[in-house]
Amino acid sequence: MTARVSLFFHRFRRLALAATMLALPTVQARAASTAFLDQIDGKQALDWVKQHDQKTLDALRADPRFPEFQRDALRILQSQDRIPMPMQWHGAIYNFWRDAKHVRGILRRTDAASYRSATPHWVTVLDVDALAAQEHRNWFLGGIECREPDETRCMIALSEGGEDAQTLREFDLLKRHFVPGGFELPHAKQSVAWLNADTLLVSRPWEPGELTHSSYPYVVKAWHRGTKPEAAVELFRGSKQDMTVNPLVLFDRDHHVLPLIAQAPTFFTKRFFRLVGDKTLALDLPSKSDIVGLVHGLAIVRLTEAWRDFPAGSVISIQPEQTNLDPKPVVTPKARQMIQDVAVSGNRLLIALYDNVRGQAWSYGLDKQGVWQGVRLKLPEDVSVGIASSDLQSETAYFEVSGFLTPTELWQGEGQSVPLRIKTTPPRFNAHDLMVEQHEARSTDGTMVPYFVVRRRDLKMDGKNPTLLYAYGGFEVSMTPSYSGALGKLWLERGGTYVLANIRGGGEFGPDWHEAGRKTHRQRVFDDFASVARDLTTRKLTSPDLLAIKGGSNGGLLMGVEFTQHPELWRGVIIQVPLLDMLNFENMSAGASWVDEYGSVGVPEERDFLAKISPLQNLKAGMRYPTPFLTTTTRDDRVGPVHARRFAARMDELHLPYFYYEQVEGGHSAGANQAEVAQEEALEYVYLWKTLMPS
Repeated sequence: MTARVSLFFHRFRRLALAATMLALPTVQARAASTAFLDQIDGKQALDWVKQHDQKTLDALRADPRFPEFQRDALRILQSQDRIPMPMQWHGAIYNFWRDAKHVRGILRRTDAASYRSATPHWVTVLDVDALAAQEHRNWFLGGIECREPDETRCMIALSEGGEDAQTLREFDLLKRHFVPGGFELPHAKQSVAWLNADTLLVSRPWEPGELTHSSYPYVVKAWHRGTKPEAAVELFRGSKQDMTVNPLVLFDRDHHVLPLIAQAPTFFTKRFFRLVGDKTLALDLPSKSDIVGLVHGLAIVRLTEAWRDFPAGSVISIQPEQTNLDPKPVVTPKARQMIQDVAVSGNRLLIALYDNVRGQAWSYGLDKQGVWQGVRLKLPEDVSVGIASSDLQSETAYFEVSGFLTPTELWQGEGQSVPLRIKTTPPRFNAHDLMVEQHEARSTDGTMVPYFVVRRRDLKMDGKNPTLLYAYGGFEVSMTPSYSGALGKLWLERGGTYVLANIRGGGEFGPDWHEAGRKTHRQRVFDDFASVARDLTTRKLTSPDLLAIKGGSNGGLLMGVEFTQHPELWRGVIIQVPLLDMLNFENMSAGASWVDEYGSVGVPEERDFLAKISPLQNLKAGMRYPTPFLTTTTRDDRVGPVHARRFAARMDELHLPYFYYEQVEGGHSAGANQAEVAQEEALEYVYLWKTLMPS
């Protein structure tokens, strides 16, 4: 099976009072220009980062709770009794593992029987720490693309400090070493797919500057073993106006092979081309669809727009070699349902389906009449259910189950059989007196927006409860219940309340829920979030003085907008790896790729909307803002650190207090190693407690 290792706060009373309570890091003397901050690795910019980081570290690490928070967070991250999540290749179980001894991580394997035991016998396959030390490189494992159907040779992606650009090398899983004279591609944003044992389909910048405006490759070539990359044969050329172009090769258990090229004009649209020899034939699919697997020669397609007789959100099968494709339904979600994941397991399909943000797992197969029939698998209810691993060569699959108060469990299933729980995570915090409930808030336009509350059972509804509200609200990404040891140990166990809002823009109720918050409709997303906050106050669960909010990436944009639009609703705001300059985002890092989500300044109506909501441009003098905590990473080559830097610099100009912390490594997913992640988690929870409960 192909696998990749590969993507969260009140009214501000008085600035002087807050500065006294929080020992705030502010920078008073600034240069007239801050353009140097755009030079991500420039000396002046990094000196600025170091200065701001140190002020934040000095202020927050001085809190007596910090050492305990950091110790607890690191202990949870590095605990040896975590579940080693499986990847199935050539009948063995692989796992990528990081702990105190293996900071960068090791790829290891065992057999299926040993894996089910309490203490599997692991064999190290690749030690990334040792490799980095040997080559004097800042290597982190970026991904693994294994050759089907034998699954013994893989392309290993190595990333410098966690960024998206990667170096690719061929690796032999059985012999546990890089293949001498094997396939190797230098550092770039790139992707590969195995066509056969001796041919790779490669998308990369073959010539200098051969990248889209979104900074991704658009030329696909076939590269044959024993030849130099320069001799690769071009198969498809997109354009700089595309978001990206990538190869995809699907296999099934019946030995069918479907080589494809996926041209993505925008983030949410694709054109699929079937590769026949060196020719490409377009598949007549809707632009908002994705091919996710192959079973009995049938391509499995997830639709994110209505097509023919199939509603948006449906999963269908097609005959890729037939002109009319002969589409057949697999599953059509009902109201307030959505398909979270689809995976091939032997000759069956596994579907992770959510009903009102509660997970289910289904197994689908073809009957004798060629009709897809599904069976719901018996897994715990009222929790999140994910497909942890599936296998092309067998029907063995593993399911990850977790909830806010349910430590992560791993269940093993075979086809339609009842899954068995084979591994559990010990509790990381005391949840005995905690409970979960689900409510709805009425948004500005009357839409009912669900949200979860995790709180103490004996909580008094008197508005005096410190509360953390989290949301994402974009890119059809769904926020579902999940277990977080750090959240539980550093927040819930100490009396904090946690709220997860399922606002529009996400995918909790399918493509239409996302579409309702896209581009110039995005104010609905921001209104949904503010409406949940007001509902919390109306229910007297909390109050603006005791409410903090948190979000990252697109959720960081959400935090920035809420910070500027409704500073009176919360007292603390954590803004992680954010987009904040929405009038310039298209020219920053991979920003051009998100025009389909946010709109473009090149379209007058969309520019007017972006100007109205862009956090950087809407910071105003004389306003009473809460004191935010901005976090980002230098090595983030997706959103980039410049958004956060510019926002901090603007706050300096307005003499507004804030915390700023930029990790030097880590990419868009933050900390590159567990120690860095633990430190940032400790900083954030110290910030929350000091902000909401200063006395």
